[in-house]
Amino acid sequence: MRVTLKIALENPAIIKQQLLVWSQQYHEVSWLDSNDYQSHSRDFDAILAVEALTLLQTDHVNAFQKLDEYQKTTNDWIFGYLSYDLKNAVENLVSQNHDGLDFPELYFFQPKKIFLLKGNTLEVQYLKMVDDELEEDIQAILNTKIDQEIFTHEDSNKEHRPKIKLRIHKDEYHEKVTKLLSHIHRGDIYEANFCQEFYAENAEIDPLSTYTHLNSISKPPFATYMRLSDKYILSASPERYIKKKGIKITSQPIKGTAKRLEDPTEDAAIAIALQKDEKERAENIMIVDLVRNDLAKTATKGSVQVEELCKIYTFNQVHQLISTVTSEVSETQNPVEILRTTFPMGSMTGAPKISAMQIIEDLEETKRGIYSGAIGYFTPENDFDFNVVIRSILYNSTKKYVSYSVGGAITAKSIPEKEYEECLIKAKAMREVLE
Repeated sequence: MRVTLKIALENPAIIKQQLLVWSQQYHEVSWLDSNDYQSHSRDFDAILAVEALTLLQTDHVNAFQKLDEYQKTTNDWIFGYLSYDLKNAVENLVSQNHDGLDFPELYFFQPKKIFLLKGNTLEVQYLKMVDDELEEDIQAILNTKIDQEIFTHEDSNKEHRPKIKLRIHKDEYHEKVTKLLSHIHRGDIYEANFCQEFYAENAEIDPLSTYTHLNSISKPPFATYMRLSDKYILSASPERYIKKKGIKITSQPIKGTAKRLEDPTEDAAIAIALQKDEKERAENIMIVDLVRNDLAKTATKGSVQVEELCKIYTFNQVHQLISTVTSEVSETQNPVEILRTTFPMGSMTGAPKISAMQIIEDLEETKRGIYSGAIGYFTPENDFDFNVVIRSILYNSTKKYVSYSVGGAITAKSIPEKEYEECLIKAKAMREVLE
């Protein structure tokens, strides 16, 4: 049971900064920020969850069964992530590539303290065992002084910036994409999302200021700062994996990218060109078909709908084609089963899904881990909302290893040089923040 308090706010933007800074005292932190996007139907403008009462961390073996048991047992808010390598729990697949980060493959925690921000109202929910700390914590948050360097990114420590390396160099990338194209031309697959890692060793970064800098560049609807002890996820994701609200399920795959231009007329023209681009539309439509098929596994008969097809959404760094696919489920539908039957997100795999995952596992050099997995939460009402972990920096402070990965959809019309350029566009914000 939780004790709930609602507080009217004069300046929600300041409270967001104070909550983030105040949260740094805890070893378990989940911060989800919609950056005031109205178009993605977020239930909250921001959510902070801290201090685990219980937690679940495991590898992929029986991972969804363990999550199902944990979600039912807690019957409470739980926050966490599904790593991409849980594909091995869903299908007969393996992950044997290099892993420099060493994160658990599945991680969820039940927080003692939750802060839900919507408009000018902050709703605070504390478990009864810590409700005596509630008023003192509220005062501490309101009195938290903001170090503007964290939010203005005036970095005085430039000589210690990490040196970013490529796991796959340009010539090797071309060779691997050419191999993927041969699979496509043979008919093994229609599309595959091929990813590459950028990384730094012996790296020391400040996770909070790195996150706020990344978020300020991109301001995406699914931004996340997550800490589990010495491991950090700093995400500027624009993509929703899947949401459950009552009996309605919503998935919003992204496929199709164009860079922003400074001149407004040219920027508008490139967005229109993206929406008309046959190759980009084909990428998106193939994944829409895959998502429709995945949602149909748990949907009530005839309820799968494509609400938006290849709609342009504009973000600070890029224009994207996003489709919205929905379904309805029965009121008794197990929520974890909805995740299991749709995971991983089709936009990060390819089509057909299993064949694509097998082929990209052979060609990629890095175990994806959190990247292209999902971060989100379950509510006590069995609802959930999860992003896709892209445009994200991952950091293991004990190993001093920092990593970010980017990928792109390879189809029959792909040109390796252009795919490589698209990867660099997607990597730009992370590289700018780190270097």
